Amino acid sequence: MPLLQTPEFVQALRLWQEGQFWEVHEALEPLWKRLRGPQRELVQGVILLAASLHQARLNPKGGWRNFHKALRHLEGLPERFEGVRLEPLIGEVRRALENPQQPPGFPLG
Repeated sequence: MPLLQTPEFVQALRLWQEGQFWEVHEALEPLWKRLRGPQRELVQGVILLAASLHQARLNPKGGWRNFHKALRHLEGLPERFEGVRLEPLIGEVRRALENPQQPPGFPLG
């Protein structure tokens, strides 16, 4: 089953669109535990991006810290991996951290 079609990822995408970023982390963690290799790195990166958005609401420095951790997991993956467009996703989260009034999208394709 493609990663984006797993129940965990479907739920995480819905939660992301609703701005429930801590819940994105919770939804993806069971999937992350089952994966290995590049798929695991992708899910870990998405978890950390969601955590950065959640943390930024409480502490902007903590948000940026998680953002940079996410980048370490995502570097080296193809630009389009498992249906996720990584550069646009990273850009969306960066913009949201810089301007919390602008909700981040989750570019697929």
